[in-house]
Amino acid sequence: MGLLERIEKQKTSQPQNGPAEPGLQGRNAATYVDEYFDLKNRIHTEIIELINQESGTKGKASVSEGYIFHSIENLVEAQGASIPRHERAKLVREIYNNVVGLGPLEPLLAEPGITEIMVNGPFQVYVERGGKIELTSTVFKDESHLMNVINRVVSSVGRRIDEASPMVDARLSDGSRFNAIIPPLALNGPTITIRKFSKKPFTDSDLIRFGSVSPKIMSFLEACVRGKANIIVSGGTGSGKTTLLNVLSGYIPGNERIITIEDAAELQLRQGHVVTLESRPPNLENAGEVTIRDLVRNALRMRPDRIIVGEVRSSETLDMLQAMNTGHDGSITTAHANSPRDVISRLETMVLMSGMDIPVKAIREQISSAINLIVQQARLRDGSRKVTSVTEVVGMEGDIVTLSDIFVFKHEGQDTTGKIRGSFIPTGIRPTFEERLADNGVYLKHEWFQP
Repeated sequence: MGLLERIEKQKTSQPQNGPAEPGLQGRNAATYVDEYFDLKNRIHTEIIELINQESGTKGKASVSEGYIFHSIENLVEAQGASIPRHERAKLVREIYNNVVGLGPLEPLLAEPGITEIMVNGPFQVYVERGGKIELTSTVFKDESHLMNVINRVVSSVGRRIDEASPMVDARLSDGSRFNAIIPPLALNGPTITIRKFSKKPFTDSDLIRFGSVSPKIMSFLEACVRGKANIIVSGGTGSGKTTLLNVLSGYIPGNERIITIEDAAELQLRQGHVVTLESRPPNLENAGEVTIRDLVRNALRMRPDRIIVGEVRSSETLDMLQAMNTGHDGSITTAHANSPRDVISRLETMVLMSGMDIPVKAIREQISSAINLIVQQARLRDGSRKVTSVTEVVGMEGDIVTLSDIFVFKHEGQDTTGKIRGSFIPTGIRPTFEERLADNGVYLKHEWFQP
């Protein structure tokens, strides 16, 4: 336990006028803490002034992070004689994180086991670790401190956040997804949600090892991607849709031209011929917006072999379906839905959002002819993420889109530690688009479908 942590613990357990920790040599603990934070704030102010001066004389690009770090070290050494030497390194890191990083959140970003960071105002920071949400001891100094961090992230990607535009999506330098919403919409104060992604993308072997999917399902999905089936990965928030989408995208042959379209670029494709497109919100004059729909339409003019849309959530769904129906096979996207049947309903609704006066039956015919496979993801109550079903969109019967499960996850209770037990079961049904895969040189193995 560091000195500051011991002091804070002592402050809460001792009377205000009680004896100080022996290591403080008679100094009052509260006085020491005040000195620490006064020094921290003073050096922070000086560094900001120094950066502004350097930016004005040499240009912003010349002010490197290394220069900032060494400047902070020098100031701490010069002014921090009252701070124990072993505490100065921590002080330097805290000031540096507040100047160029995400302040108190930096240690959480560096911890590999954390997959999500949720900030509910300046004094409440939660994380997701191992699929479970827990409260941390991390806090911000005040609401202004939290807003400074948000503004730093937002400005670095050319976006803005204020009362006129109180929500923003962005991408951190390490690829993590960043979302912020501020008052007056967020009543508890500025709120941040960060979805972290592994620096080394998960592979199909990782998903099998985690128990998220079976080898048979993974082999089948690989065949479907290589054979240019159109696939939707569906599930709730945090169910692992983007992770699976990234794995499936890795099966696309390297000699094909891939266009990815996202709100905030998260996909980590390793193929050489990849064009990454990212939507853009309106500027201060409420102009310049580029939507996912705009990008999908433009992608059709870019001679794509594959179109991958990070998530369909609005009118771009119509353009995506039309692309799938007009020769752009092998497209993959994700959608928020709790079941394969819900996916169909969601797609209908999103097509209607395009403003086109299309009969519902015509929309369903578009969906049934465009989509081949729905892969349903879920986050279970023990925090694990699993593929719960792989379902084929068979076609139309009357006015109804017909679905057929090819694989399902069968729950078998839970063990003594609370982990969900179950198995991935083939239904014995082979997909009707098997011939189409064969036309693309991909053949399905009989044993994959044996119950």
